[in-house]
Amino acid sequence: MQKTLTELTERLLASYRQTGGINHLDGKNLPSRHAIALIVQDVLRVLCPGFFSDRVIHSSEVALETATLMDSVAGRLEREIFKSLDYAPPAGTNRALAGTLARQITFEFLEELPTVRDLLGTDVEAAYNGDPAALSQDEVIVAYPCIEAIAVQRIAHVLYRKDVVLIPRIMTEWAHGRTGMDLHPGARIGSHFFIDHGTGTVIGETSIIGNRVKMYQGVGLVARSLSAGQALRGQKRHPTLEDRVTVYAGATIMGGDTVVGAGSTIGASVFLTHSVPPNSLVVNEEVRVKVMEKKRASAALDFQI
Repeated sequence: MQKTLTELTERLLASYRQTGGINHLDGKNLPSRHAIALIVQDVLRVLCPGFFSDRVIHSSEVALETATLMDSVAGRLEREIFKSLDYAPPAGTNRALAGTLARQITFEFLEELPTVRDLLGTDVEAAYNGDPAALSQDEVIVAYPCIEAIAVQRIAHVLYRKDVVLIPRIMTEWAHGRTGMDLHPGARIGSHFFIDHGTGTVIGETSIIGNRVKMYQGVGLVARSLSAGQALRGQKRHPTLEDRVTVYAGATIMGGDTVVGAGSTIGASVFLTHSVPPNSLVVNEEVRVKVMEKKRASAALDFQI
């Protein structure tokens, strides 16, 4: 017998009553994912004027354009930060002062944008200098997903350092969905950072990355999977890469005590769980590659997916 829409709705309502944890009813108003995505896009327009707009921005109008964007971002970001502070006030703060603190954090965030822009400029430079396929720095900005992923991480990191919850992670997850790179807002990343290709790259919350570090696709800076779980919150769980480290595709570097010394190179598909000194070359032992005539090999390699 076909059930009515009312009956189906009642089944869902019963599920809401029985299954907690994935309901957010009668609670604090959470930051809006949609609003934050729009804010991030406008901050990118502020950081790189003319690159993320649908029209040409002339130098004669850049002051007005920037002022308009800054005013718009300030108002919208303050509202989202207020929601975050009301949901989870930083230690030692009074929830009643969330509005005042939201405005203060918003202006401190905007104040740091020139510094973020300077760092982003070094990332563009590193990508252009590090990839012979790059035709220009313009191409790097508009076409290389690593620039968007790194830019959003740097934006989110500013709010992360100010103990704003939810919003930084929403920002980087927006970029994750667009670029395939999972860069946690808590990671500390130096200048001239380049992720070539980038798909599948994971950088954990407590990772520390020095200056002029280069990575390839599929690299993971990850934590050990330990039973302590939430008890490890706030501890150093992810590795440190010192200056001028290169990590090739598919390598996994694990653990908060793991330090890759300056100038080192980590080869493709390496699984590293301990520190290595500066100027190290870390590679897997050579694996034999067998070359066969295709006709002879066809029977052995006849498989389907």
